[in-house]
Amino acid sequence: MTVTRRTFLAGTAAAAGVGTLAACAPAGSGTAASASPGSPIVALADVPVGGAVAATTAGGAEIFVAQPQEGTVVAFSAVCTHQGCTVQLDEATVRLVCPCHDSVFDLTTGENLSGPAPRPLPGVAVTVADGQVVEA
Repeated sequence: MTVTRRTFLAGTAAAAGVGTLAACAPAGSGTAASASPGSPIVALADVPVGGAVAATTAGGAEIFVAQPQEGTVVAFSAVCTHQGCTVQLDEATVRLVCPCHDSVFDLTTGENLSGPAPRPLPGVAVTVADGQVVEA
């Protein structure tokens, strides 16, 4: 197959346009990766009461799963809504903290408590089934 100059330039322009559109999307503007209902994320026994653990959904999204009260679980995207850095658990304050610009998020609600993050961390629907935290 012979590639003409016109075909090459059209393909290059289309690829550049897709890259530009992707770069324009604000970090953390969507919700966490789509869940795969029933997919196990972590054993409930591995999530400390009053604490959280980092985990990954079946779709590959990085999340934090917290257990505010025994048997109650919540989960949030680990992607900061400011510029898309991955938040980390600060065990001393029991909060999620962005290492890039110091945004701080509540571990049990995902609410942004301080820093430049414009929105809370997106929630991820989870439930407990047979001792496992699963995607709801």
